[in-house]
Amino acid sequence: MDECEVLIVGGGPAGSSCAWKLQRAGLDTVILDKKTFPRDKICGGWITPAVLDALEVDRNEYASGRVLQSITGFRTSCMGHREVETAYAEPISYGIRRCEFDDYLLRRSGARVCEGTALARLERFSDHWVVNGRIKAKVIVGAGGHFCPVARYLGADARKEAAVVAQETEFELSPREREDCSIQGEVPELYFCPDMKGYGWCFRKGNFLNIGVGRLDAHGLPQQVADFMEFLKLGRKLGVDVTATMRGHAYLLYQCHRRNVVGDGILLVGDSAGLAYSQSGEGIRPAVESGLLAADCILSAGRKYNQKTLSPYSGLLAARFGKIHEDWSVAVGRRVPAQVIHSLSKLLLGSRWFARHVILDRWFLHRHDPALPSRQQSA
Repeated sequence: MDECEVLIVGGGPAGSSCAWKLQRAGLDTVILDKKTFPRDKICGGWITPAVLDALEVDRNEYASGRVLQSITGFRTSCMGHREVETAYAEPISYGIRRCEFDDYLLRRSGARVCEGTALARLERFSDHWVVNGRIKAKVIVGAGGHFCPVARYLGADARKEAAVVAQETEFELSPREREDCSIQGEVPELYFCPDMKGYGWCFRKGNFLNIGVGRLDAHGLPQQVADFMEFLKLGRKLGVDVTATMRGHAYLLYQCHRRNVVGDGILLVGDSAGLAYSQSGEGIRPAVESGLLAADCILSAGRKYNQKTLSPYSGLLAARFGKIHEDWSVAVGRRVPAQVIHSLSKLLLGSRWFARHVILDRWFLHRHDPALPSRQQSA
């Protein structure tokens, strides 16, 4: 039987970041993932400098042979109304392709990787776990996304959760499509639904384009996707119909979730813990930071991995992302009449001050949150 100190289920940014920190501290770590990398992962795919800093990623090294699209501004609006362009003096984010980014982090982690293998059986013994009847581990980290089987072990039921649902596509533009596409790589575009329950986006990353819509209201998504595609067509922003190639996924917003994230010898990180930012739905930075925080907690446990020694992880998440409570924007949406919300959304989203200081700096970029310190620990 193979043995390791920590087994991480899921090789995305959360799992790879956790493994990277654990391996640097000398803990033998294995990553198990049902996919083979590089995997086909569609995602809006933008990361802030804080993500690169926390992971100590060299921008020039990463950009060699990979997409790293500098973003120096955003265009925002309430769909169909006044568009506001906000410019910054330096890159405030970067567009990446998840198939490249995830593979890079996985290989760089230094962990042993077991690809193309799903978690089929998880057994708990007095002081260790046995996975699939053949891997013995002292700690399990669930990093398998919204439908993570480790999260199910801790009681999560995705069928009963109010998740954000999204449909999106990413493809390489042909020479003709590049000419017909008005979207600039340096200036992604965000278009909010009038009811403020979601938004559509257009992100160009070099010759690749990502288009999608995410909403809190699953029943309203098909119509919103159709409306967004029509909006792009009428605005001459895109010269090709991509509706047929759109794929769906789901995730939880941090301020709305109630998942258990700690158990006896077990932790959840990233989307499996429901950590996407509440206002933007962005999940890469929370995934990376939760992976690093989980590693800190494991390293501080002194190789005694039980509920008590791992429980500080919940406090680390609360300190970083805030206590879980109903987000004010969600509360307003439930109590204010739809007509009032429509009027307010047009007014606020048309304001240059609101676009820069609230939508972008606070909701999407979290510029007030410094990068998570890289704190080396030894096992």
